[in-house]
Amino acid sequence: MNANRFIGCCGAYCKTCKVYTEGHCKGCKLGFDTGERDINKAKCKIKLCCFRDHKFDTCADCSQLESCDIMITWYASKGYKYKKYKKAIEFIKKKGYTGFLKLADKWKGAYGKLE
Repeated sequence: MNANRFIGCCGAYCKTCKVYTEGHCKGCKLGFDTGERDINKAKCKIKLCCFRDHKFDTCADCSQLESCDIMITWYASKGYKYKKYKKAIEFIKKKGYTGFLKLADKWKGAYGKLE
C-alpha cells in the first residue's frame, strides 16, 4: 500500500495522530483511496479538491498551492497545528514524500519536528 495514504491533503499525518490511533477518526484519506468510503460524501473542501478532483496525494503536488483560496484560509486559521501542517506541505514540496515519512513516523501526533 502507498504510505502517502496516511498523509492528509493539508499536511496532517494520520498514522501518528492520536485521534486516529485511538480509533476516533477514520483518517483523512483512508477508505476513500480504496473505495470503502464514498469521497463524494466527504465534507472537507481540501480533500475534495486535492484528492477527488485532482487525484493528488497531498496539496504539495499542486502547482497552485500558494494562490489557493482554500489553503490560504485553512492555514490562516487560529491554532498552532495549521502552521505545522503548512510546514509539512512545504517540506514535502522541497524534499519529497520519502524524506517526510522518515521523520513523520517518529512523531507522537498529527504533526511534529521536520528538521
